[in-house]
Amino acid sequence: MEHYMNALRSYADFSGRSRRKAYWMFVLFNTIFSIVCNAVDSLLGTMFIGTIYSLALLIPGLSAGARRLHDTNRSGWWQLLWLVPVIGWIVLIVFYAQNSQEGENDHGPNPKEVVLESATV
Repeated sequence: MEHYMNALRSYADFSGRSRRKAYWMFVLFNTIFSIVCNAVDSLLGTMFIGTIYSLALLIPGLSAGARRLHDTNRSGWWQLLWLVPVIGWIVLIVFYAQNSQEGENDHGPNPKEVVLESATV
């Protein structure tokens, strides 16, 4: 839940890098909450709760995806592959699942190394 809340706090921050765990935990909680919202909509016979939730999480989802792509030294614009059915989705899932690029890249220091350094100090 901590990773989900961190993504919401930095909802408009498209810079920097995000670890694989942080991104996938955000996706997990986002999926769970979306299912719950859609179930409530189904019970009430409405469509607005799930729609409002989806619209509210659009920008945070894009920024979390951009930071995850930055961690693999790719531009956030690669997210446009979501518009390409099946092939684009597979490519993006592979990009999101890849390990972090070692060391510092164009988008900042490696978050894994920053965590390790602060733990040893």
